Amino acid sequence: MIERYTLPEMGRVFSDAHKYELWCQVETLVLEAQAEAGTVPADTVRPVRDAPPPAPERVAEIEATTQHDVIAFLTAWADNTEPRDAAAWVHFGMTSSDLLDTALAAQLVEATDILLAKADTLVAALRDHALEHRNTLRVGRTHGIHAEPDVWGHRVADFAFGMARSRDRLRRAREAVGVMAISGPVGTYSNIDPAVEDHVARRLDLRRADVSTQVVLRDGISEWVSALAIMASACEAVALEVRHSQRTEVRELSEPFGKGQKGSSAMPHKKNPIMSERICGMARNVRAQVVPVMEGIPLWHERDISHSSTERIALPDAAIATDYLLHLTTRLVNGLVVDTERMRANLDATHGLIYSSTVVSELLETGASREDVYALVQAAAMRTWEEDVPFRETLRAQAAEHGVTLDEARLDEVCRPERFVQRLGGVFDRLTELS
Repeated sequence: MIERYTLPEMGRVFSDAHKYELWCQVETLVLEAQAEAGTVPADTVRPVRDAPPPAPERVAEIEATTQHDVIAFLTAWADNTEPRDAAAWVHFGMTSSDLLDTALAAQLVEATDILLAKADTLVAALRDHALEHRNTLRVGRTHGIHAEPDVWGHRVADFAFGMARSRDRLRRAREAVGVMAISGPVGTYSNIDPAVEDHVARRLDLRRADVSTQVVLRDGISEWVSALAIMASACEAVALEVRHSQRTEVRELSEPFGKGQKGSSAMPHKKNPIMSERICGMARNVRAQVVPVMEGIPLWHERDISHSSTERIALPDAAIATDYLLHLTTRLVNGLVVDTERMRANLDATHGLIYSSTVVSELLETGASREDVYALVQAAAMRTWEEDVPFRETLRAQAAEHGVTLDEARLDEVCRPERFVQRLGGVFDRLTELS
C-alpha cells in the first residue's frame, strides 16, 4: 500500500524490519525448545537470541543471488551472530513454510488487534451519533425516492449495529488466522519433534494447525480477508449515505470542511464529499483481495508457492486499507454536519405524498376493497406529482369523485411524521447497550 493511505502503526506491522523481527523470534523459540530437549547444543541459544535482526537491505542484497528469501534471511542473521558457529543450528529440522506461516500468523493477529481497537472506536462513534439524533426527523427513502418519515438516528443505528457485527466477525477471524505449524518437510515431523511446535504455539499465543502439509491451508486467511472486506463495505455504507445526502439537491448532511480547505481547483464554491468518496474507493481495494487470497487454498500436492506472491501484496494491502478506512470513517462520523432544518424541509417537499400508505390504511377502514382504495390514492398521488398540488387537495377531489368521505380530523392525526417513528424506542434501547 502506498504511503498516502498507510498509518504508522499498521505500516510498521507489515514492514520488512518487523517481519524479520518475527522471523528471529520464531527461530529463537524453536532453538530454545530443541536445546531443552537436547537436540541442539544448549550454548547456541544465547548467541542467537542476542543477535540483532538483519537489516532488510542486507537480506535483499543476499536474496538477489540466492533467489530464496528465507536462506537470505538466515545468512544475513548468521552474519550478526557471535560466534557465527552458533547460527549453524538455527532452522534445524525446519522447512521454510514453518517459519513463514508461523510468523505470518503472529503478524496477522497483531494487525487484527489494531483493527479491532479502531472498530471499537467507530462503533462507539456511530452509537453516540445515532442516539444524539433519535428524534431528528427526516424522510426515509427507497430506490432514492421519498418513502415515509423516519429519523436520522434510525439510519445511523443500522450502521452502528452493522459495524459491531463486522467487528465481531473479525474477532472470530482472528482465531481462524492465528494458526501456526512447525512440522518440517511435507508436514510429517520427520526432522522435528511435535513438542517444538507446542512450545512455539504457547509462547506466541497461537493455535497449532490440526494438520499441515508443509503449509497451513489458506481457508483461515481467506476468512480473515473476507471479514476485512465486509468491514470495509460497512464503512462504505456510511460514506455512501453521506455522499448522497451532501448533494446540492438534498443538503441534509455534509462532511467537515476545514479552514483553508479547497473543494475545486476551478470552482471556489465547491465543498465536495472527498472523505466519503475516498472511503468508497478504498473499500474496493479491500474487496479486491478476497478472490486472489482464496485462490491460495488449492495448491499443488503438499505445497507450492503460488499463494506466496499474492499474499505479499494482498494481506498487507487489505489490512492497511481497512485500518485507514476505520480511521477515516470515524473522523467522518465525529465531524458530520447534520442540517436538521433541511431534513424537515425535505420531509415536506412532496406536499404530503409520504403519507399515502397511512391514507390507504385509513380508507380501508371504510370497508372498501384494497384495489379500489389503492387506485383512488394512487390517482391522487399522481396528480400531486404532475401538478405540484398538495396531496390532501388531490385526495379530497379524488375521494369526492368516488363518493368516499374523508375524516379530515383523523387524517390530521395519522399523518403526523412523529407517528411513523413512535415504535422505534426499542431500537434505541438496544443501541444504548451496544459496546
